[in-house]
Amino acid sequence: MHKPTFEYTLSLLRQMLGPDANFRPDQWEAIETVAVKRQRLLVVQRTGWGKSMVYFLATKLRRESGAGPTLLISPLLSLMRDQIKMAESIGLRAGTINSANRAQWDAVEADLVAGKCDILLVSPERLSNPRFLGSVLPKIEGRVGLFVVDEAHCISDWGHDFRPDYRRIVRILQHLPKGIPVLGTTATANDRVVDDIQAQLGQKLVVMRGPLVRTSLRLQSLRIDGQPERLAWLAKYLPKFPGSGIVYCLTVADTQRVAKWLRSRGIRAEAYYGQLATDIRIELEDALLKNEVKALVATVALGMGFDKPDLGFVIHFQRPGSVVAYYQQVGRAGRAVDRAYGILLSGTEDDEIQDYFIKSAFPSPVCMETVVETLEKYGELSIKQLLNHMNFSHRTVEQALSLLELEGAVGLNRESQPKRYFRTLNPWRVDRERIERVTKLRRDELAQIQAYVDYEGCSMEFLARALDDPQAKPCGKCANCVGRRLPAQVETGLVAAAVDFLKHEALVIEPRKMWPKDLFPNIKKVKIPEEMRTELGRALCCYGDAGWGACVREGKYVDHHFNDELVDAAAELILERWQPNPGPEWVTAIPSRRHPKLVYDFARRLSGKLSLPFVPVLDRTANAPEQKEMANSFMQARNVKDSLRVLAGTINPAPVLLVDDIVDSRWTFAVAGWLLRQRGC
Repeated sequence: MHKPTFEYTLSLLRQMLGPDANFRPDQWEAIETVAVKRQRLLVVQRTGWGKSMVYFLATKLRRESGAGPTLLISPLLSLMRDQIKMAESIGLRAGTINSANRAQWDAVEADLVAGKCDILLVSPERLSNPRFLGSVLPKIEGRVGLFVVDEAHCISDWGHDFRPDYRRIVRILQHLPKGIPVLGTTATANDRVVDDIQAQLGQKLVVMRGPLVRTSLRLQSLRIDGQPERLAWLAKYLPKFPGSGIVYCLTVADTQRVAKWLRSRGIRAEAYYGQLATDIRIELEDALLKNEVKALVATVALGMGFDKPDLGFVIHFQRPGSVVAYYQQVGRAGRAVDRAYGILLSGTEDDEIQDYFIKSAFPSPVCMETVVETLEKYGELSIKQLLNHMNFSHRTVEQALSLLELEGAVGLNRESQPKRYFRTLNPWRVDRERIERVTKLRRDELAQIQAYVDYEGCSMEFLARALDDPQAKPCGKCANCVGRRLPAQVETGLVAAAVDFLKHEALVIEPRKMWPKDLFPNIKKVKIPEEMRTELGRALCCYGDAGWGACVREGKYVDHHFNDELVDAAAELILERWQPNPGPEWVTAIPSRRHPKLVYDFARRLSGKLSLPFVPVLDRTANAPEQKEMANSFMQARNVKDSLRVLAGTINPAPVLLVDDIVDSRWTFAVAGWLLRQRGC
């Protein structure tokens, strides 16, 4: 057993990082506070400061003093592989229990019981998992030697990335033995968030704040409204940045589009987003770490926790929703190099996307009340059963249930499969003031990042002040400080190439393969037989995007007529780039009572270009709500099923091209295709 001295702990650090490594300011003090003084501590330090070093070294000291394993709560398990390898270099044995390693759960649990696991990493979602609560936690809660909350700002609903499951951490703390040290770490907590974390983790919480200014970063913001212009800017300037880096986008579709464009210009780039399989994400992360790609074009799924010390640049293709989120993301760059770049591009679609994020970030009072009323009326229900009675999205209802469970209004039957929720006997009313307060905060944060884009003073100082850094000062390195800026304009030829790229970027429409459960009371099977599905389809563009998207929006809502250019573009897509096999022998279209001529007129002209007959065989039987007003799969599918039919008469069984103006949920195509298939088409 070693006495936890500064010298001994420094030797462990050098074992992890190399013989020349030294503690950064406040690192040893943070380790000493939790490992030696056994206090509760919140560390607020800039990205790249080395917060993971604190909890790994503190774990080593605690274990050598005879304490039990560390329990680490983190949303970033898939991005901590390198840190865990470093921990192993000082003899720490790390285990994790998450949805991606089910095959290893039994072995990890056995190691915990046998004392062979020094640090257990779990996601906050595990804290509501029946197996974890019933089997794993009881085996270690009396022996936990250190409790760590990584990305602690997620505890606070004032934080830019509040997650309801983080509130469960407070309950876990109540079950731990008294005197267990607690460590929270974050880079993105202003005074308001710090106060909220203190309220959750206890008033005796010591707060250790460091300066947030990053002198290695060269920041600049550029207002470039159009997507073609921003694509052209990336193609021209991205190869000039040092090393490899990240291009952040707000949507999955944009990551795919930007990466494809960059590859078309000879730049090695790949799209990265949360829906990718775990093994693919790991491959992409490794490719970036090894500089095998120039850039990963990513959503925020590649965010907190990803550590590449020599990352040369972070470019935002679109503006994030807050200064805090921007600081967290741009801070991925320049951790171990003298010069790295953080470039923020701002475009016309940014506010529209952020408005959607703000509206969907927190369940509305109506949603919360509807969940409670539905459970009171129907009793114990799964999420899917709830959705059959509510016109809210799956994600929104899931969020509402998490909050309602934390507030004691809803209980969870963890033994049932699938899990079922029920209304408790506890009195409850919706906290409208809280929801309005958080929504207003998000609007204020949006206004702040909008102001950052046009700010003429020091960019880094602006970010630091927004995070209430008492040591905020001009960095002397950003474009505003040195007076040297990259231009926003690029040559017209490159912009024209980007426009042409966008106009030829067709999107695949995947067929629906499963019916929502209970959509057909007399049909128990939810799988749609292959012979009753539509085939793969194509969409000309994303609605509203540069290229054809703006033309579609104007035709649908301004002119109420799609122009000949769109007809020609659709025909070219079908005949030249798609070339479906077998090819269609006739054309039909989805009817509309609100705009009876819009799609039919387009489909007729398209059929003429294809030299195929147009036959209107589908009919609307009722004035159903607009499909875009339906928020989940059950409501979307039922809305179409209850209002669409095939007209009486003989249906041509030959392959048919089915046309609509907008595709989103794909349920209109799924139901229409099923109806046509039933009639032999």
